[in-house]
Amino acid sequence: MLKRRLFTPGPVPVPERVLLAMAQPVINHRAPDFLPVFQRCKTGLQRIFQTEQPVLLFAASGTGAMDAAVSNLLSPGDHALVIQGGKFGERWGEICDAYCVRTTKIDVEWGRAADPADVEAALDANPDIKAVYLQASETSTATRHPVKEIAEIVRRRDDCLIVVDAITAVGVYDIPMDDWGLDVVLSGSQKAFMLPPGLAFMGLSERAREFMKSSQAAHYYFSLDKELKGLETDQTSWTPAVSLLQGLDVALEMILDEVGLEETWARTEKLAHATRESMRAIGLGLLAPDDPSPACTAVLVPDGVDGPELRKYLRDKLGYTVADGQGKLKGKIIRLAHLGYFDRFDTIAAIAAVEMALAAQGYVHKMGEAARTATELLAE
Repeated sequence: MLKRRLFTPGPVPVPERVLLAMAQPVINHRAPDFLPVFQRCKTGLQRIFQTEQPVLLFAASGTGAMDAAVSNLLSPGDHALVIQGGKFGERWGEICDAYCVRTTKIDVEWGRAADPADVEAALDANPDIKAVYLQASETSTATRHPVKEIAEIVRRRDDCLIVVDAITAVGVYDIPMDDWGLDVVLSGSQKAFMLPPGLAFMGLSERAREFMKSSQAAHYYFSLDKELKGLETDQTSWTPAVSLLQGLDVALEMILDEVGLEETWARTEKLAHATRESMRAIGLGLLAPDDPSPACTAVLVPDGVDGPELRKYLRDKLGYTVADGQGKLKGKIIRLAHLGYFDRFDTIAAIAAVEMALAAQGYVHKMGEAARTATELLAE
């Protein structure tokens, strides 16, 4: 018997209590018994986003929220600054292109963090830029960008927004929307929220809501104006993913009230640190050694080991599904998750599985050294 274990940075494992909540009979989204569920989700999302601003919900993947963050804020011909440090940074550029938004792109080496000085220089050289689009945690490279420092630069310009894909940052580490002056913050259900894919979330500042009034880009389903009006009566514009919201209600209670948000951040960082150090202990390199995101760790596949075969062995022989690299990193890294429903024993076991798979692929190392390192670091 082979037990399957999901160790990707989205989707992540779903707690049993959340699964049971989603298995409850479906309730009508316009009926009175749906209102308290929606209300708890609405206020819980504001707590986890650390904002007093509205947080919208979409039946979509995180990319749906990214799409809306372009089509509802800018017009064709507007100018945006896009930070491209990985596959998802490139996605911002692709969405802008789809809506005929002109872009200036800052290309960042994959595995490195963006330099705020480059952002400031680009804004100074292009005073017509109306929005800066970036990732907080670039999942494809396991890299964390300096959002706070970049936000301080953007906020000095009254006619420019900062839009942050925080899909693997919200609920992972401290990214306070209001305190940092972030205009748009995005996330998704299959990450730290410990749910299946299918929900996208968007925190929206007052400045962003003003920008919406002048946007001329075409949109229909992803209408922020409609969603804001619906939020006033505790509804969504279109049919919501009712069962996922029933699960979200329980997941938010677990994160915010039973565990605590700061405790969740601390646990995630400990798992990430232990993983990074355990990989170093057996001679493996990391893609983002200087600016790592605690959401996941990107481990370089060592010379002489075939990346696809390594992942195949982990999946088919050991039961562990880990993430591949994306784009130009495909086959060159494996990514191990830390966000969401993982504890220290999950992490230690996954590290031991990586060691076994490496040995099976001919990588010579002291078997058990990585697992020992992780166990010592996570003992307390």
